[in-house]
Amino acid sequence: MALATEESDGNGIEEEISKIEKGLVSTSHNPGTNTTDDFHSSAAPPSLPQKLIAELIGTYFVIFAGCGSVAVNKIYGNVTFPGVCVTWGLIVMAMIYSVGHISGAHFNPAVTITFAVLRRFSFREVPLYIVAQLLGSTMASGTIAVLLDVTPKAYFGTVPVGSNGQSLVFEIIISFLLMFVISGASTDSRAVNIYGLWIYIFNSNSSNIKINK
Repeated sequence: MALATEESDGNGIEEEISKIEKGLVSTSHNPGTNTTDDFHSSAAPPSLPQKLIAELIGTYFVIFAGCGSVAVNKIYGNVTFPGVCVTWGLIVMAMIYSVGHISGAHFNPAVTITFAVLRRFSFREVPLYIVAQLLGSTMASGTIAVLLDVTPKAYFGTVPVGSNGQSLVFEIIISFLLMFVISGASTDSRAVNIYGLWIYIFNSNSSNIKINK
């Protein structure tokens, strides 16, 4: 009986948090009352411009931190390969929790298209999201190029060491795995509500799978 009560309370808390994140519950309070919930949540859903700005900002920081760590490690050698993996995972998780309740935290055209195919996202907004993601990633890449001494010898992209066929198959498998994890963690209400943590774990480990040199 006690276990059932604890599970019921836990589910109730998760539902309340989910409502707050979606803007369905107002958490404002009267100034004269003593309460620790010193934050506010709008009852109105995010507008399309707000979603696009959030997606642009999130994509910008994901690329800036992730690719920036690769560039710094390549040029100065201070980050190490495990550090690059952790950086990617942490920045994706941080941005999911920062803007996920506004834009959905796609940061990737493949994610946007997958959500649209699964009928979790409007097809009419797909082109706008992709434009915001491309703009954010381009701005981040430009920032890295300006801040760091990037020369042709300091190329920090990944180069396959296997054949083109091997690389294509690996990319298909890894991309499918990414979409599978995101879809399973975010489109089913029965999934454990730690979406950001799952994506962090995946991003921290997926870099070890690719055939690069």
